[in-house]
Amino acid sequence: MPKSRSIDFTTLRSDLFAGIVVFLVALPLCLGIATASGVEPFAGLLSGIVGGLVVALLSGSHLSVSGPAAGLVVIVVSAIGTLGSFSAFLCAVLLAGALQIVFGLLRAGQLASFVPVPVIKGMLASIGLLLIVKQVPLAMGLSGGVGASGTSTVSEATLATPFGPVLLPALALAIVSVALLFAWETPRAKRFALVRAVPGPLAVVALGIGVTVLLDRFAPALGLAAEQRVALDSLASFDALAGALALPDFTQLIDADVWRVALTLAVVASLETLLSLEAVEQMDPQRRRASPDRELKAQGVGNMVAAALGGLPITAVIVRSSANLNAGARTRLSAFVHGVLLLVSVFALTTVLNLIPLACLAAILIQTGYKLAKPQLIVAMMREGAERLIPFVATIVGVLATDLLIGIGIGIAVSMLLAMRANLDDTFALAEHDDHYLLSFRKDASFLAKPMLMRCLARIPDHATLLIDAERADFVDRDIRETLDRFIADAPRRHIAVERVQWPRIDATARRRLPWSRAAT
Repeated sequence: MPKSRSIDFTTLRSDLFAGIVVFLVALPLCLGIATASGVEPFAGLLSGIVGGLVVALLSGSHLSVSGPAAGLVVIVVSAIGTLGSFSAFLCAVLLAGALQIVFGLLRAGQLASFVPVPVIKGMLASIGLLLIVKQVPLAMGLSGGVGASGTSTVSEATLATPFGPVLLPALALAIVSVALLFAWETPRAKRFALVRAVPGPLAVVALGIGVTVLLDRFAPALGLAAEQRVALDSLASFDALAGALALPDFTQLIDADVWRVALTLAVVASLETLLSLEAVEQMDPQRRRASPDRELKAQGVGNMVAAALGGLPITAVIVRSSANLNAGARTRLSAFVHGVLLLVSVFALTTVLNLIPLACLAAILIQTGYKLAKPQLIVAMMREGAERLIPFVATIVGVLATDLLIGIGIGIAVSMLLAMRANLDDTFALAEHDDHYLLSFRKDASFLAKPMLMRCLARIPDHATLLIDAERADFVDRDIRETLDRFIADAPRRHIAVERVQWPRIDATARRRLPWSRAAT
């Protein structure tokens, strides 16, 4: 149990209630993320359990909740397809956890603050778009149709489309579920106590279970086939539990693709975790801070444990964390309680969980994807100017065209180029009055500012007077100095008078300002 000097009854009651609320939010998300990732539902629940029982014990955050993240679904699906097996993917998750521990030991927790905000928003928006695209077929019932025996099990209520037979009950249920999720969050709906007490995802799951039971009893021809529902194995014995666990394939450690996937997972999961941690700290009424390096190490241990048992990768998740805070959580006990309840549900609620339609889980993830890539975000980035819009768009295009890690790299590179351009454009200022010109250094001048300097010098006509003022520069690169020396050497031929004031001496070690005396050339 999480350490605490003292837990009074008020705190205990608040944390127990918050833990129950987070469990109700996390349960459908764990199942939906696992289904969207193309793995067994048990893998998603297992990651939620590890996030609650392991990461909560090691993390320094009081309110953050960890588990499988929707933002990693795209990586998981792509990685399993690339590596060829879930066991090879688990090996990559194990390595990713080890890398996160290394990040924490190297105190890399602050590096996330150097990633430009447009790049982060672009990464999340691209994840949202991919999430929506990948969940639409499941919401339409296109994923089912063939049972384990290879025979068709599609319901009679289907509609032929160019993409395949659409299952009308699944489509209708998904549409209603998405509408319910959005309506559940409106201010008008929040006036009702039931809406405030029941999380939206839980309401959708309850709706799906009710529809499944009613169709099975009164309209079997319209009922959802087994392939359109959660398929969680019953864990009635320790043998069944052992059979449900999956182990990493350690022979894949020499595969370069495994290491590439591990690095992608480690970077993206760490970014999501640190962003969630920062957001939760800002929402915390007590403004309690947690070490980002400790959080990375805790997440690393959690991912290694999850991989060793056959679970999905773990991050700190803002949806569950904000639900935890809004439910009145005060300590890490609430996250621990949510993990315990997920563990209990694996053994006690299998029959109920298997009644959940996959279309409902797809609807939950579609809404999650919309929140990540909502149109208001794009409009806001456009209003902030080209300097922020261009990296945002570049990141989205890069992710959609390649993968997450390369897309993030493209966004960072574009941001650096734009920042460099803006920085260099302000290095020099050239003022003109009659035939007198003032060339001012507005900051330190590196070799990258040489093109701008040459453009300024090209504007000086013959028979002019040029005053060079480098008072604001502590350092002037040798290329800049040599360019000016060549101009000054050629000045008598063009009848240009040059004066230099406050010229810094190049000293790469001390960077001391040693001004020259006023001199005329």
